[in-house]
Amino acid sequence: MTDPVGRNRLDEEQSPYLRQHADNPVNWQPWDETALEAAREQDKPIFVSVGYSACHWCHVMADESFSDDGIAEILNEHFVPVKVDREERPDLDRIYQTICQLVTGGGGWPLSVWLTPHGKPFFVGTYFPPEPRRGAPGFRDIVESFAESWQTDRDEIENRAEQWTRAITDQLEETPDVPGEAPGSEILDQTVQAALRAADRDHGGFGSGGPKFPQPGRIDALLRGYALSGRREALDVAVDALDAMANGGLRDHLGGGFHRYCVDREWTVPHFEKMLYDQAGLAPRYLDAYRLTGTDEYATVAAETFEFVRRELGHDDGGFYSTLDAQSGGEEGTFYVWTPEDVRELVPELEADLFCDRYGVTPGGNFEHKTTVLNVSATISDLAEEYDLSESEVEERLEKVQKALFAAREGRERPARDEKILAGWNGLMISAFAQGAVVLEDDSLADDARRALDFLRDTLWDSDTEALSRRVMNGEVKGDGYLEDYAFLARGAFDLYQATGDLDPLAFALDLARATRREFYDEDAGTLYFTPESGEALVTRPQEATDQSTPSSLGVATSLFLDLEHVAPDAGFGEAADAVLESYANRVRGSPLEHVSLALAAEKAASGVPELTIAADEVPDEWRETLASRYFPGLVVSRRPATDEELDSWLDELGLDEEPPIWAAREATDGEPTVYACEGFTCSAPTHDLDEALAWFTAGDEDDA
Repeated sequence: MTDPVGRNRLDEEQSPYLRQHADNPVNWQPWDETALEAAREQDKPIFVSVGYSACHWCHVMADESFSDDGIAEILNEHFVPVKVDREERPDLDRIYQTICQLVTGGGGWPLSVWLTPHGKPFFVGTYFPPEPRRGAPGFRDIVESFAESWQTDRDEIENRAEQWTRAITDQLEETPDVPGEAPGSEILDQTVQAALRAADRDHGGFGSGGPKFPQPGRIDALLRGYALSGRREALDVAVDALDAMANGGLRDHLGGGFHRYCVDREWTVPHFEKMLYDQAGLAPRYLDAYRLTGTDEYATVAAETFEFVRRELGHDDGGFYSTLDAQSGGEEGTFYVWTPEDVRELVPELEADLFCDRYGVTPGGNFEHKTTVLNVSATISDLAEEYDLSESEVEERLEKVQKALFAAREGRERPARDEKILAGWNGLMISAFAQGAVVLEDDSLADDARRALDFLRDTLWDSDTEALSRRVMNGEVKGDGYLEDYAFLARGAFDLYQATGDLDPLAFALDLARATRREFYDEDAGTLYFTPESGEALVTRPQEATDQSTPSSLGVATSLFLDLEHVAPDAGFGEAADAVLESYANRVRGSPLEHVSLALAAEKAASGVPELTIAADEVPDEWRETLASRYFPGLVVSRRPATDEELDSWLDELGLDEEPPIWAAREATDGEPTVYACEGFTCSAPTHDLDEALAWFTAGDEDDA
């Protein structure tokens, strides 16, 4: 009988990361029932390697170990080797990354995990060199050791696997038997205080060394804290972080968008991969800063980020691809770096000098091979003075150089693109585009968000079963949707409704939210799990309470439920949100900075959702201008038809038996667009003056003062 795992099966997969290993001599399997059943039947341990296509050290380990015939022979004979794309299977990554962090104190990718045939981990690490190096064990020695000890010390291995599995369950699945009292509105100030303590006051951002990650959730908390308290320090730390990222190497100064992180404290040299979720997380923070400060540069950064996503990550039919690799031509960063000679070959001497001074392009460089990662190194005013030019002349000349260098860069070998379209990451990007449409008053951004949402609904949403799939690539749909897919996509749909007043995105947001509650909410545990109840059973059922590279899916879902409670009051959204916040009360209070999304949801629940209901067939242009320029954290802008008669058809479309609280008795008056401001079961009088309605939100605070 043919061994079902006797060959490398990754050539049958669409994932670029898996296909990168299809030519390895290792008999890699995807994580599927064929591989898992073979491990059980053959009584072999499973070796799982988790990574993603833009992961640098994943490539290194593949070249050093997985391409080695001797190592492959050991893996193939004694293990069932399984490759996992963490972007397709975040549940597996979450489970085994957790035990890596518990056991070793760290984590990352590639993640290397050895499992019993039933999926229980007994050894874990990240990158291993092929031979021992600088105190790190060699991968060859590890696989040889476990090939032998599986036969000789089986009981010890399985005992450890049981202990580790219990530790994972305690960490990821269990919730308190006795819930706590949900945090009050003071949790925002506590989160702000924690962010201020963690801030790097010298170089911007957070942490006292490298690497430096963007941390958009912390910036969000700081901006909200400033808006609600007027505490200037919170705004200063937030804009310092935004300025450091916008001026440093994290940002692509020619093509727009942001790299994954910087390797140094000063934000000079990035890890060059570009992730969709980073663009989605950072663009809204620059929009917020633009609203709060009026600084045009923040709007420019956001607009250029959107343009990068359209150009480099946009799918022709709608939706957005996942990542751009860090490497091109076998080396990291070569697509993005410059030398003075490169610049001088393309533009006249004066323009070259201006550009090199502006972006710190020097003969010695700041990166490998004496090349330079562009960083803003001189202000426009300093250059104008030094070169005896007006500031406008400097800007015009620099713009010409940037266009010339961008065009030349297009001729270089490009980084590879991972063309998976993931529901959750797309939801984050749809939300960002929707916010951009409002703040930048650019309807084309709403159009792109709408196309993306329509594409995802058409390809990944099964209206018969009311279930969402995880990803589509080259026409192939694969994987159950996780909590992040449902919650992030529902948030994107709801934000698109707020931006446009279109009914379809609201209907889809409600469909997704109802499915989220049904598939992920456990009333007894008082939580929303990361995996659907009807999905694959794993060694534990994880939750995602902490913010990682993306926001906590538990926090996003909870916040969304609070927003939708007044749209669909009988759906149980508020009850579920309250239960989550009570279950996580002590964890959020104890570590608000690690639970930013949940902390912000708790503040919203305690303070009440500020709602602006607009009853109008068309929003007046001056109202759009006002909404573009004003920053109100957590504000829900709910459009409804001008009359109750027109509203009836909306209720039928949404499956609502009666007018929800957010629309009830809030029709247009005097035949004119009318706005109502509401918060905490109290509403303003109807008005035709948007500024008057917005002033109502702060009137109570002024009275209290």
